[in-house]
Amino acid sequence: MSIIDAHVHLYPPQANRDPAAWAAGMSEPHWAVMCARRRKNGQPVQAFPGVGELLREMDLAGVERAVLLGWYWNHAATCAVQNRFYAECVRAHPDRLSAFATLNPAAGREVTVGELRRAHADGLAGLGELSPHSQGYRVDDPVFRRVLEIATELHWPVNLHVTDPKGAPYPGRVETPLADFVRLAADFPGVNFILAHWGGLLPLAASPESIPGNIYYDTAASPLLYDAEIWSRFQGRASLDRVIFGSDFPLNLYPRSDAAPAMKRFLDEAGQAGATAAVMGANAARLLGIPGVKGPV
Repeated sequence: MSIIDAHVHLYPPQANRDPAAWAAGMSEPHWAVMCARRRKNGQPVQAFPGVGELLREMDLAGVERAVLLGWYWNHAATCAVQNRFYAECVRAHPDRLSAFATLNPAAGREVTVGELRRAHADGLAGLGELSPHSQGYRVDDPVFRRVLEIATELHWPVNLHVTDPKGAPYPGRVETPLADFVRLAADFPGVNFILAHWGGLLPLAASPESIPGNIYYDTAASPLLYDAEIWSRFQGRASLDRVIFGSDFPLNLYPRSDAAPAMKRFLDEAGQAGATAAVMGANAARLLGIPGVKGPV
């Protein structure tokens, strides 16, 4: 079975050297709260590996390909920095890495569309992780809607950050009303939307017939949000051909037992929970047009 981790974050070397200082210099306070802080016990929330360290971690875990997701940045300049870095990563390792572009439509139509076009020319393969609710624009923002029109033309999937309305509070949490995602998917039926973090448990909160067929869900950060029973609970309301494995690496998913993030522990949890070959690779491969990944879809 070929495994694709469809939700991984990396940052350029200048961010890795001193994440908090970099965030301050780029005026990205929300990212600093979410990613550069430490837990009450002093443990970092996540690590800041380089691309070489990511590849070694993938090899240890048996992951064939990782999809690098951008962040929902406050500023277009930060989006551009990450997109250029991801383009370099993909050019250097096209057999192991794919990448999505990040944008902030609040920067205006010309800047946003220009960045999207450049990211496409640079070989990126989708959009996300975006978060209108965190980035300061409405889901009906005309620039955002233009972005989704172009995503339709390019056949690009779009990953969106979602929080569970009933989930526990955590630093940096932003509410993301689930109805907004249903509306987007209905308005843009040609876009495959991947709702991160189990989609905030959308299938458990809405009737199946009310959820558009172009909505998928990734499993990013699952052990921090839910116990292992989430796999069976979710499968009871949504088909596994709509679920895509994603770890949220390099977030530490098991801070009570692990001092550093490790992909393999979550992969083992997924396997024990009955994740299929489709969940672990084939669904993502289908959305991204990656050949050679086998499994029922």
